[in-house]
Amino acid sequence: MTIPLLIDTDPGIDDALAILSAARDPALDLLALTTVFGNVPVSVATRNARGLAALCPRPPLVAEGAARPLVRAPAPHPDFVHGGDGLGGAPLPVEGAALDPRRAATVISALAEAHRGALVVVAVGPLTNLAEALAADPALPGRVARVIVMGGAVRHPGNVTEAAEANFWQDPHAAAAVLQAPWPLTLVGLDVTECVRLYPDDLAELPATQAVTLLREAIGFYAAFHRESAKFTGCYLHDPAATTVAADPSLLECRRLRIAVTLEGEAEGAVRESAEGTPVDVALAANAPGIRTRVLSALQH
Repeated sequence: MTIPLLIDTDPGIDDALAILSAARDPALDLLALTTVFGNVPVSVATRNARGLAALCPRPPLVAEGAARPLVRAPAPHPDFVHGGDGLGGAPLPVEGAALDPRRAATVISALAEAHRGALVVVAVGPLTNLAEALAADPALPGRVARVIVMGGAVRHPGNVTEAAEANFWQDPHAAAAVLQAPWPLTLVGLDVTECVRLYPDDLAELPATQAVTLLREAIGFYAAFHRESAKFTGCYLHDPAATTVAADPSLLECRRLRIAVTLEGEAEGAVRESAEGTPVDVALAANAPGIRTRVLSALQH
């Protein structure tokens, strides 16, 4: 029996890897992509999601969500990481999947109801859509099997500031709302995602499908950024780490920690351990070869 999956996303090159591999993972049933600002403006995120959906064996529905944070002023989009188009210039299909007319938060609630107790939500961008869904539907946590969040850095330096990871930094108020909600939540942050790496040669032996061809070109751009910023030839698998453990939670080692999100000041967006924080399952170690192997195996299909 496959796991019904919704990915909340701001594609993004590692988002593209996460989406295209999740869509081919035999344990997962990718139902929907809901888009949010982050790596790119939400209109570009939606264009990318529609194009990526068209490359999936069974295209998921696509719904557009938040264009700005709940409270703080919008931050510049990191085009030096993903390119102005979010995919490093890699071409998408001319005809993308259709756009659902509903707002992302509405789709999240509707799919949670339709798959009551079974839906897994993986959020790999700022958490604004999930926060909006919680505000509109306070009973939502009771209908979701699990939420997996790619974000934060609990015992690891940030990647936007010394303290903060990008997704939490871009909307700390949304992150706080999502972490405080009473649903089973696993935080997959920089503590583990920077241990999971993909190298250009990893894609060399994959079949030259349209999806793999797009990923090869996009990862070339992403790897160039990593050569400058992280001093290795390849890229971190931030978002695929989160989607892959939706299929196989044993790929992570988690610890139950009480954590809180800093909402203002120099440490805005930081995740910290706090006696007054919310208990959350925090990934502190990962089976990096296992995650990489599962991503590449899915892309073979």
